[in-house]
Amino acid sequence: MFVRWENLTADADRQRRLPGYRDPAVVRTFDAPEALDINFYEVRARSVLNRVPDKSMVPFRWTVNPYRGCTHGCRFCFSRPTHKFLDLNPGRDFDHEIVVKVNAPEVLRAELSRRSWKREHVAMGTNTDPYQWVEGRYRLMRGIWEALRDTRTPCSVLTRSPLLLRDLDLLRDIARHTEVSANFSVPTIEEKTWRATEPHSPNPRARLEAVGELNRAGIPTGILIAPLMPGVNDQPEQVERILELAAENGAVGASGIALHLRGEVREIFFDWLRSQRPDLLERYERLYRRGAYAPNSERRRLAELVGSRVDRPPSRMRGRPTGPDFSRRDGGTPTTPAEAPQAQETLF
Repeated sequence: MFVRWENLTADADRQRRLPGYRDPAVVRTFDAPEALDINFYEVRARSVLNRVPDKSMVPFRWTVNPYRGCTHGCRFCFSRPTHKFLDLNPGRDFDHEIVVKVNAPEVLRAELSRRSWKREHVAMGTNTDPYQWVEGRYRLMRGIWEALRDTRTPCSVLTRSPLLLRDLDLLRDIARHTEVSANFSVPTIEEKTWRATEPHSPNPRARLEAVGELNRAGIPTGILIAPLMPGVNDQPEQVERILELAAENGAVGASGIALHLRGEVREIFFDWLRSQRPDLLERYERLYRRGAYAPNSERRRLAELVGSRVDRPPSRMRGRPTGPDFSRRDGGTPTTPAEAPQAQETLF
């Protein structure tokens, strides 16, 4: 894999061993405003095609995640606890210590070229965003899409970034041979809420514009309003406006997912509430007093907030998203990979 470093200042003098990787990781930093105080650990993965346990409730069996950790800084990210497997903490380290699997495209191509591979659906963006800032430097997704295209493997991606449009040519190539789809996570379009809850992610309105570009190019693309956080982004008028913009951009559908707070994410989110929304602290203590999930009644309310608005005329909203949309197989409340705790450590 050849990586270009034009106009970058990089420090590759340090090394560190990370659990789960045979060789020491090269620690690189970039002289760019978006990457200040962030370390990028270049590792060589032995495998990148991950099987999701059958008992998991997600509607796909295979995932690919070229990065671990994420610079979006979302306070609610369910993937934060996975950093513990690297002897890193799920808080600041998750945002500032990013693992880059520099050989991911080559390894994936070898795995998909095996005679035993049955061309099952592969989902991307199930753990951390494959189009976070660093993808603009390493461009790993280009090689990953090429491997999926050349082996005619059906696939999908979930992202918060319109950087996905960079690879539209490859998505079109894949669509000529097999199924490919995309979903954009758009929890809010209200600027104050966006900047407070996911401070380093791309503008949500740019994500909705990307939904339009992809659908016009023939790539079925929907949205995920997730997570829905009581008192933060669940105002009906805000959700309605997101859905209106999604429909205007030809979204193939929408799903809503209630916030869940598993493991260390609970304390990270509660710390955010204490500093940013102390008025909601008592409400969340009540809603999540029994564990990671809000009561069923609250989860249904949040799901219906989106679901009751999905059934629009074909000219506005064409059903639910094509490909994995993280809905439960049993038709219950929409979910995410992390709702299967035994599967979580396998989703990277």
